[in-house]
Amino acid sequence: MLLAGLAIYWWRDTPIHFTREEGKVIPRNALELAFENYHEEVLEASEDLELPYEYLMALTVLECSGKKPAGKRYEKGVYDRLQKVKSGEKRKYEQVRHRHLKNASDAAIENLATSWGPFQLMGYKCIGMDVEVADIRGDDAVFYGAKWVKAEYGHLLKKERYKDAFHYHNTGRTFPRSGNSQTHNPMYVTRGLEYMKYFEKRLKEEEAS
Repeated sequence: MLLAGLAIYWWRDTPIHFTREEGKVIPRNALELAFENYHEEVLEASEDLELPYEYLMALTVLECSGKKPAGKRYEKGVYDRLQKVKSGEKRKYEQVRHRHLKNASDAAIENLATSWGPFQLMGYKCIGMDVEVADIRGDDAVFYGAKWVKAEYGHLLKKERYKDAFHYHNTGRTFPRSGNSQTHNPMYVTRGLEYMKYFEKRLKEEEAS
């Protein structure tokens, strides 16, 4: 049995303090780390783009454990598909077509096949946004990541369909009617919804202080 504040584990090289709240184990330290690192940037982006602050903050925990810099994740499968688009073997990959890649070096395609920033946005998404990879992995990564979220599935957030939104962010599809999550971690959506409650509470405390 875990005792509040006593158990410390390591998750993606970040120390996580597991505590119990209402019978649930919460990775407290990642949440606090995200608040420390991203609160101000996410609050500004959420206000500018009219997106729910607590949802975006929850994503920073799910995608990068609240760490800053957020790190990156290379996807070999995506790299291979983009190379096929470049060679003409494949007509397109989402919004990416041959004309976008015909002069791209292998290193450039590797960047496009890597996820960046606190929301771990895939590099090739910059093509549809008409920005550079540097924009989604640099100092403005929060803003451009949030901008992509709004354009891609902001309609779900507007309707407060957060379960669908989390699933879409991770898989490109809304939550299955079967009830079986298709996310890389089956607890991804459940954790995201719990994290939202934490950040909603923290924001209220911040505003009241």
